[in-house]
Amino acid sequence: MLEGKHIVLGISGGIAAYKSAYLLRLLIKRGAEVQVVITPNGKEFITPATLAALSGKPVVSEFFAANTGEWHSHVDLGLWADLMVVAPATASTIGKMANGIADNMLITTYLSAKEQVMVAPAMDLDMWRHPSTQRNVERLRADGVIIVEPGEGELASGLTGKGRMAEPEEIADRIDAYFSESCSLAGKKVVVTAGPTYENIDPVRFIGNYSSGKMGFAIADEFASRGADVTVVAGPVSVKSYNQNIRRIDVVSAKDMYDACVNASADADCVVLAAAVADYAPANVSESKIKRENTGDMTLRLVRNPDIAAALGKDKNGRLIVGFALETDHEEENALSKLKRKNLDFIVLNSLRDPEAGFMKDTNKVTIISSDGSSVAFPAKSKRDVASDIVDMIGEALSSECDLA
Repeated sequence: MLEGKHIVLGISGGIAAYKSAYLLRLLIKRGAEVQVVITPNGKEFITPATLAALSGKPVVSEFFAANTGEWHSHVDLGLWADLMVVAPATASTIGKMANGIADNMLITTYLSAKEQVMVAPAMDLDMWRHPSTQRNVERLRADGVIIVEPGEGELASGLTGKGRMAEPEEIADRIDAYFSESCSLAGKKVVVTAGPTYENIDPVRFIGNYSSGKMGFAIADEFASRGADVTVVAGPVSVKSYNQNIRRIDVVSAKDMYDACVNASADADCVVLAAAVADYAPANVSESKIKRENTGDMTLRLVRNPDIAAALGKDKNGRLIVGFALETDHEEENALSKLKRKNLDFIVLNSLRDPEAGFMKDTNKVTIISSDGSSVAFPAKSKRDVASDIVDMIGEALSSECDLA
């Protein structure tokens, strides 16, 4: 599966650097072309000569070669790579990656990487579980980095616990799996909605909600990482995606989102409605700011907004339609009712009663309900991992449709 793939292997300064030689050998044997980038401290644990002999390429460590002055372009490396893997990734390197501290060749290469980055942490158990390390790891997850969790066992300190780098075979298998998944939805067109809608009262005020757009963008990124052609219809959010397979359409109101979804989904294979769309909008919008001293108490008359899910479910035109349900009471009953009323294929349920789900959080806890009434409940996970679960299920359904065709 790795035949012809370009992989940058980043090595930082930890005792687990010796395992990188085994990982490098496995990647080469599986057909990958590997360029090693090592930190200055990494060279204290394993020599560039060993790594160069295994990779067949000079090892890059400094910004330029001291003897010739040849410049090593981190930008070129970032463009060349199909995947960047940092193994081992020490607490220091993880901290620099998470905060953009570009003081060595490995970090500047990471900041220039256009493709997926995978990190295999390695450190002592107290360093691994320290709050600062965990914050940095979660920041990398939020940035789309795949974390290969460290294993448990005897550590270099003599202690036993979690922190040892995953074994080279496990990392190589994760890389194989990534490339297998990365083209699994190639040729599929997907529309994802994200964020809130704002319904204007006047030029200053609006009716809105707390949706951050994080879940929708995580789903869009996951689809794009598997080769899909993705369009995101985004309400007013600050979340961004840098994946080149994603086209973004910015909207404000529910009516704007409705129009954009209808147009964008005309030839789509799948539509995922993750946005929190306002059900109602003010019947009349003032052209100037409503002054408090002129109004006293104020009554707003609200009218129903167009129902995007119902409209797309009524005329599917061969599309797979996935909705979301954020509930506070009778959660599964209400979600199943919504799925049936709007003729959806799946609905993703989460509850505001769950402290790990809902708006403005980096985690979510969902249950995915299918049109046949079956459901799968997942534990609380990062929104990136939740997105992977959702896309897994959608991918299986799309594959089944192709098989039937």
